[in-house]
Amino acid sequence: MTADDSFSRLDDDDYPAYTMGRAAEMLGTTQGFLRAIGEARLITPLRSEGGHRRYSRYQLRIAARARELVDQGTPIEAACRIVILEDQLEEAQRINAEHRNAAKAAGPPLA
Repeated sequence: MTADDSFSRLDDDDYPAYTMGRAAEMLGTTQGFLRAIGEARLITPLRSEGGHRRYSRYQLRIAARARELVDQGTPIEAACRIVILEDQLEEAQRINAEHRNAAKAAGPPLA
């Protein structure tokens, strides 16, 4: 991998750029919290060649939302389920919008 390839990945939301320690620091939480949401299968960090957890920006946004819910008193398992359902709903709404736009572009149905 060249330096140019590495720099282009900085804009990739799915690139696992953050160590567990850095991720916890950025979220203002503990490494134990990150392990707990991993055990609850909210996020699955990638592993470095040495076996260390690595997190992407997308995963950090998901973890931040779970942390908001936990900070509001929601049990961690429930918070993880809520975040998963929110993510699924957002994806379904995006797909529905794409289908509506495609139908509008195709014009009215022929009779």
